[in-house]
Amino acid sequence: MPIPPSIAEFWGRYVTVTGGVDESRFYEVFHFGDHQELADSLAELVLLGRKRATAGSVWSFEAEAKRLPRPGDLSVVTDYSGNPLCVIETTRVDVMPFSEVSAEFAAVEGEGDGSLDYWRRGHTTYFTRECARHGRTFDAGMLVACERFNVVFQGP
Repeated sequence: MPIPPSIAEFWGRYVTVTGGVDESRFYEVFHFGDHQELADSLAELVLLGRKRATAGSVWSFEAEAKRLPRPGDLSVVTDYSGNPLCVIETTRVDVMPFSEVSAEFAAVEGEGDGSLDYWRRGHTTYFTRECARHGRTFDAGMLVACERFNVVFQGP
């Protein structure tokens, strides 16, 4: 995927700071969540180093005809308005049923109190909305891609 013009300057700073990056590692530009308050609060957790993982329904990747992320992929996280905030590198992706996501993963995702109970409540709500947008119904057996990442560059 080519680097979008909207983040070219930001990406260029990242490339300069790192001494060069293979552009084929670029995966996507995205914001977390599906509304401004959620997107901006989750981005803040990433910038604070608390959020080091995210989960996406496999159905949404399929609906968007997008491959799952893989280790080594580089993505630009933005706020809801599209302002680039940081570059993350995917370190691991595990695909499993929603009901099998572990307490350890929920803690690494770093949302709320970091508990599995909080993770399940919040993600059931989110995935219910997401499934509805794709003509699906949330199911605890649905597959989710549990992606772990590191922040490798942060903007000013």
